[in-house]
Formats: sequence, C-alpha cells, structure tokens
Amino acid sequence: MTKFNLPRIVYALLLIGIAFPSTLVVAQNERKFEGLIKARNGDTMILQTSDSQELVVVLTDDTQVGQEQGLLKARRKEMSMAALVPGLAVKLEGTYETQNRIIAKKISFKGGDLKQTQAIQAGLHETRTQAEQNTAELERQNADLKAQNEALQQQQQQVAANKAAIDAAAARFGQLDDYYILDQVTVYFANGKVNVDPKYNPQLLTLAEKAKTVNGYMIEVMGYASATGSVNLNQQLSEDRAEAVTNILIQQGHIPMTRMLAPAAMGETNPAGNNETEQGQAENRRVVVRVLQNKAIAGI
Repeated sequence: MTKFNLPRIVYALLLIGIAFPSTLVVAQNERKFEGLIKARNGDTMILQTSDSQELVVVLTDDTQVGQEQGLLKARRKEMSMAALVPGLAVKLEGTYETQNRIIAKKISFKGGDLKQTQAIQAGLHETRTQAEQNTAELERQNADLKAQNEALQQQQQQVAANKAAIDAAAARFGQLDDYYILDQVTVYFANGKVNVDPKYNPQLLTLAEKAKTVNGYMIEVMGYASATGSVNLNQQLSEDRAEAVTNILIQQGHIPMTRMLAPAAMGETNPAGNNETEQGQAENRRVVVRVLQNKAIAGI
C-alpha cells in the first residue's frame, strides 16, 4: 500500500502558493464580456454589454485587437485599434481596474460586423448631413422672408441685427445624432489614380492642427469612386484613396492612430455628382475627411 506523507504535500502546496501568487490573482480578476462599442475617445471607449451594463474600457499598448476568421472563427487576424468604431459588436477580455472600468487585454470582432458598421455609419453621416443642409436652407429662407417683412416696420438698425442673426445661424457647423462635424476637407483624384495631389497637403495638415485643439476629437476618412469601370475595381480604388489620405494625416499631420476611425471604402455609393457626365464622375472620385466630436464623450 502506498503511503502519503501529508506534511510534505501541504508544504509543497504552500510553496506553489508563495511562488505564483500574482498569477492566481490575475486569473481570478480576468473577465470576458460581449457587447457593442457605444462611444470612443482615443484610448478610452464605452462598452454596452449584452446585459445592458455600461463599462469604461481602457486601451493600452499591450491590448491585442483581432478579427476572427475561418468557418469556426479559429483563426485571428491582427488589426489596428482604429477598427474599434462605435456600433461594432466585440468580444473583450480584460481585468477590472475599478468597479466599472476595465483594462483591455484582448478584443476581437467579426470582419462582417466591421464592414456593416462602417457602411451604416457612413450612410447615416451622408443622410443626416443632407437633411441638416436642407433644414438649414429652409430656415434661412423663412428667416429671410421674416426679415423682409419686419424691415417694413422696424428701423434700419433692427433689420441689420436680424440679418446678423440669420448669417450666424447659417454659419453654424452641421450636427449628427451622435457627432458634431467640426471641420471637413474633400480631396479629389484623377480617373484610376490613388496618389494624393500635393496641392491638398496644406489643407489636410491645417485640418489636423485644428483637430488637435478639439477635446475628444476623432477623424473620419471615407473614400469614393466614380461608376466608371468594374464595381470591384472601384471598391479597391476607394479603399486605396482613403488609405493614402490617412497616411498623410498620420505621418505628416502626426495624428495618433487612436484618434483615427478605420478608413471606410465606400466604392460607388453616395455619389456627389452625376455619373453620366465627366464633371459628375470627377466629383465622385474623392475622399472626404471630417473632424468629429462625439456627444457621448462629455459624460465620461
């Protein structure tokens, strides 16, 4: 019969506990979450979990970001933190810093979810921007009519004051449901080309400097193409154009990656001009760069 030396076993277990206490504590503190990114501010984002809990997630240089690949999602493609955009469904592994604050260790998402989120965001931006422009135009026309009627009854000084108020209202920046658009630059490209004309560099660098003065700013880059050629080719052209502009902002404008939303390749969607004319096609070969400020960030 085998005899067990109980004191020696207890002594060995104590040694293991002494040698690896930090490992045991880390393992106990690690948690896994699933949810949607509700807001993003540089190295901090808000995650709304599947049970409706809101967590503040801190991104560090050690945070691993990856895209799940393969039929069984067994493979993983390393991605930039720029891919972590509001509305994206993610899986998160991390440790608690405080009760509702998590230090992210690993974040993963599905590639289809990222493309869908980018498309939804871009579509909402375009639709709401157009709606804001239409509303502003109607308000301007109504205000002009009102000013004309009042001019018949009021002194010239009052008329001038009304006109100043109208001009000030027309000059305000457009707003979206989730973002303020604080600045915008459009870069146009020759047919089939992806290189940025050097004449746009000063505009892009000026936008980058203005952005750095905005609290909680993010920069969005959306690439487009005209309908000339195949759909697949135009999709690739829009992606390459967006990346070329993004590189200028990062390398020359010194914008941190954590302040860049993932460049969106919009292909032939949301044309700015008529694709049946040369002028319209030229207007569609573009990259739109915007400085955004997330309204939800004010609550962090």
